[in-house]
Formats: sequence, structure tokens, C-alpha cells
Amino acid sequence: MSIHPAGSTWLAITLLVLTGTARADLEPASAGVTLNWTGCGISRHAYMDDLAKLYEARTGVKINISGGGATKGIRDVASGETDIGGTCRLKLPNEGAEEHATLVPVAWDALAVIVHPDNPVQDVSLNQLQDIFLGKITNWKELGGNDAPLRLYVRQGKNSGVGRSLRKHLFANYDQEFVAAEIFPSTGPLERAIETDVNAIGVTGVSSARKRNLKLVLLEGRDPGYENIRNGDYLLYRPMYLSYNADNARAEEIKHFISFIYGKDGTAVLANNGIVPYLDGIHLIRKKIAQNRDARERGL
Repeated sequence: MSIHPAGSTWLAITLLVLTGTARADLEPASAGVTLNWTGCGISRHAYMDDLAKLYEARTGVKINISGGGATKGIRDVASGETDIGGTCRLKLPNEGAEEHATLVPVAWDALAVIVHPDNPVQDVSLNQLQDIFLGKITNWKELGGNDAPLRLYVRQGKNSGVGRSLRKHLFANYDQEFVAAEIFPSTGPLERAIETDVNAIGVTGVSSARKRNLKLVLLEGRDPGYENIRNGDYLLYRPMYLSYNADNARAEEIKHFISFIYGKDGTAVLANNGIVPYLDGIHLIRKKIAQNRDARERGL
């Protein structure tokens, strides 16, 4: 499948943030209100657990949190089953189940290559990572490691946040098949499995990976640290979104929470968790537009 990512999407999202939900003049939140959040585990561990606690302390509004993945974080919002969603992918084109969800970018995360802490490999190239997912590299000695089988662990489904982002970044093909030793229903079990398997490798969100006993492998000599994400030097950066339904009866309360994320306290939580507040990385949109233009010129 060919991909034609449009720069206008990024511009439209930015305008929504700057002129819509990120306003500072929203009515105060109502103490005693309860909101429900559903979404990807990476978003949850990256910022939502900490943000929800702080928001309740500041406003009295409780946010119940449950997982389920990026797709659930969009579709449960669109259907009205939950108030707020967390996702690290955009809505799928022509997917009616996602039509009524509005996505607001709140941060920049990165996809991290993860291995067991005892694995001696320190660095991989982008080409090597592609070959790993295509099943062309099957032994760690091909990467300068031990003479041992390389076991790739992947997330189930092509439309998960990690799976879709990887396919776009590595192959510009959302239908690309991965050759994996084991497939996991969500990122949590995948991360836990790599914690116990010295010959395993996988990819997850950097903010989630940092909270595990895992080793983050350099990509092209760069680590997925805060500054490398913020300036775009780490290649696999991506936005993270909150989703909501504008027809939700609690829409104003939801917008107040999003505004809180963009405020001083909210951005501090994001930065403390190692991810970049969205407006601090606003220049990354220009890089994305340029990358998308180059992809279109190459016929991708």
C-alpha cells in the first residue's frame, strides 16, 4: 500500500491546539466530576498516570484509567463509551468507527529499540533494524553480539500505535509483514518478556521502556533521550494524542484537562517523564512535512 501523508494534517492539528483546546480561559473544572480515560499502555505510563493524580489534586476531578490500546483509545471515544482516549497514531482513513473522535497532540515520544540489560549490543543502524523486522538478521553475532539466535518480539496487529508507527517509519508501508519469534497482545507483556530473555529484541515507546529493567539500544549512534527527541536527531520520534468526542456532555471538562496538560504543571509532568511537551517540539512539524514531501516525491 502506498502512503501519501499530507503536511496539511500536521498544520491543521497545530492550529487546533493553538486556537482551540489549549486556551487558558476555559471555565474551571468542576470538583467531584469523574472522567474515564482509555488508551494505549505507552500513553498511560508516559504521562496519564501521573497527570491524572496531579489533576485530581489540583481540581478535585477524578480520571479513571484503563488500557486497551491505541485503537480502543480512539474508537471508544468515538462511540461514547469513554470520555478521553490516549493514542500514538492518527485516525485510520475512511474508518467510520473512528470518525467522531477529535485528536489533540499533547507530546512527542519516540520508538525505542529494547533488549535485555545483559545483551552486549549497544547500537544498530536503521538498515539493520529493517533487516531484523524482515527476518534477514537472525543471529546476534551479525550485530556484533553473542553467537545466539535473535528473537524478535512484536505487538499484535498492524494498527496498534507502535505497529503502525514502525511500519511508516521503517518501510513507508502500513501493510508490511514482520517476521517475529513471538507476537504479544499489548506492549506491557512484550516489555516484560524482553526483561527475562537475553536474546530478545523489540520496539516500544521510550517513556514506557524507561520504567522497566530494559536496555535502550542506540539507533544510528543516538539515544532516544529528551534532547534528541526534541531536536529531531533521533529518527523514530512521533506525536502522542488525546482523543475526545465533541458531542460528549463533558466536553468542556475534557477541554479543561487538555488545557491543564499545556500549562506549567502539565508540561512539567511530561518533561519529568522524558517526553517532550508538544509545543516545545513544534518545529518537528516542519521536519515531518519535509519528510512527507520527500516521501511523496519518491512515490511512497
